[in-house]
Amino acid sequence: MSLETLWLALLGLLLAGYFVLGGYDYGVQMLSPFLGGPAAGPARERGPEPGPRNAALDAIAPFFLGNEVWLVAFAGVLFGAFPHLEGGLLSGLYPLVVAILVGLVLGNAAVQLRGRSRDARALRRWNALVVLGGALPAVCWGLVVGLLLHGVPRRADGSFHIGPGEVFAPFTLLCGAAAVLLFAGHGAAFLALRSEPALAAAARRTGSALLAAAGAASTLALVLSLFGAGASMTRTAPSVVLFALVAAALAAGWWFLGRGRDGLAFTATCAATALPVLLIGAGQYPYLLTASSGAGMTLDEAVADEATLKLLIGFGAVVIPLILVYQAWSWWAFRGRTGVRHTGYF
Repeated sequence: MSLETLWLALLGLLLAGYFVLGGYDYGVQMLSPFLGGPAAGPARERGPEPGPRNAALDAIAPFFLGNEVWLVAFAGVLFGAFPHLEGGLLSGLYPLVVAILVGLVLGNAAVQLRGRSRDARALRRWNALVVLGGALPAVCWGLVVGLLLHGVPRRADGSFHIGPGEVFAPFTLLCGAAAVLLFAGHGAAFLALRSEPALAAAARRTGSALLAAAGAASTLALVLSLFGAGASMTRTAPSVVLFALVAAALAAGWWFLGRGRDGLAFTATCAATALPVLLIGAGQYPYLLTASSGAGMTLDEAVADEATLKLLIGFGAVVIPLILVYQAWSWWAFRGRTGVRHTGYF
């Protein structure tokens, strides 16, 4: 494996890891006003508080901000190892990137401040911001994936320009809708795995419906792609296989949730959230940005020089294992269901 391919694989791993871990944060935020309710069990033992706790948010609390480390690491590798890709990607996707960051800031603030609400009206406002903080990044990430799969116009100077016509294309909008359904279903699977029994049962019912809808949207995206109105599949066979694997993972998540196999259901939704990243990388290799007009940007055009890649090896060798160790430790330290093993947090 070449050094360029190794860094591309690492970039994909970090983004896929963020989709898996940040994805259930988005999903739980979107579902929290509908499934959360007042937290029960040990969370009630902490005495009176300004605002009622939310059991769904308590489930993600130990991991909430830590999951965003994956996004920071992804941005670091993108800036360092793929400067030409970063320049073309962020300039073209600037409005969507800003919307993602706004959603993250609003969601983080709302999740942590809603408990200070003094009245029902303020609590409703914070709850609305919690939902917005999950839904806005989710739909924007779906639009980004749709744009990268479909291809964007490339100007004569080599830059990529994305306008309303590309963002509101049917395939791109379908990807945005599928991402919201997928992340919400992923969050429901997480709640089924992590929450007290009553909330887990409600999450199974809601998650099954969401995953079925996400599977239908993914299947429709594959059909559009096969008829030339969807993804610009430079490598048709791997792309079709990966599309099918996404649909199969969603079907497996739906099946296991319906039968109370929470661990297997969450594993399936983790695969479904990670596979779109592989679809962009493996399905379009050697292109990192495909163009709907003109030539796309290949790996050789996007990557930094070999000396820079070798210099960055130290970053990867230290930071990535630390992230993995921290993530494994946090899941082990906070294992078990909230409301049964742990107290509330938010």
